[in-house]
Amino acid sequence: MKTKMYLALTGSIALTLLAASCKKNHDNPTKSTVVTGVQLTTNGTFGSIITDNNGRALYFFSDDAANVSTCTGGCAVAWPAFYKENPSIGTGLAAADFGVITNADGNKQTTYKGWPLYYYAKDVAVTDVNGDGVGKSWFIAKPDYTVMVSYAQLIGHDGNQYTSKGIAGTENSQYITDANGRTLYLFTKDTFKTNKFSTGVVAHDANWPIDAVTTVQNVPSILNKADFDVITVFGQTQLVYKGHPLYYFGQDNGVKGSTKGVSFPTPGAAIWQINNITTVALTQ
Repeated sequence: MKTKMYLALTGSIALTLLAASCKKNHDNPTKSTVVTGVQLTTNGTFGSIITDNNGRALYFFSDDAANVSTCTGGCAVAWPAFYKENPSIGTGLAAADFGVITNADGNKQTTYKGWPLYYYAKDVAVTDVNGDGVGKSWFIAKPDYTVMVSYAQLIGHDGNQYTSKGIAGTENSQYITDANGRTLYLFTKDTFKTNKFSTGVVAHDANWPIDAVTTVQNVPSILNKADFDVITVFGQTQLVYKGHPLYYFGQDNGVKGSTKGVSFPTPGAAIWQINNITTVALTQ
């Protein structure tokens, strides 16, 4: 009888330890299965997010304004780079949106729409998304952002440094981009939700193409989605922020991180400006 009771007790303990071990493995992303690639995972707060194939969240860093990683040293410890050679691509994601860069330390890192991808060390459970909004610079990776946020020194068409006010000077400026990191500008002569630049003539409008967004989907968590809207200009839709129609600068050539428009056509005149959370809203 004692032997049976002992066996029953030890069996119960073994099952308890096994259950605890399984729970620990589930909650701790470092003990999950092998990483093979990326997928879309539904999150209760952010909706559809980009994760590794185990469901662990990936992030964008706004300081990565150009197609490079600026997270080094201690930053790289808190925000480990994500990399997988020839990653599996989950349903709803396009392989063409993923790329690879080599960081300053010589290590490779996977990118999405030009944004290097990272984990967050403080995401303990696989379902955690604790990194979003940290320092107003880190955002959960999503496939459906209409705009993103960048931080960088603005360099004008003349090669000189500019502040967010459009005057010469050094400043790590916050500015709004499209989902691929291409700079979006406002035209100071525009009025509330009214494009005063475009004429419908291709040769003219190509100097400052409109951001032809058809609908506003998602924005980084530090921005207010209600500040964005869409207007119609010569049969095309154009994204609007705080009443300002948004444009690209043709001479940025679609390059992520290029901000040449801040000094055009006259350096210091600030006729074309970047947008950020401090942009003054136009009113009717």
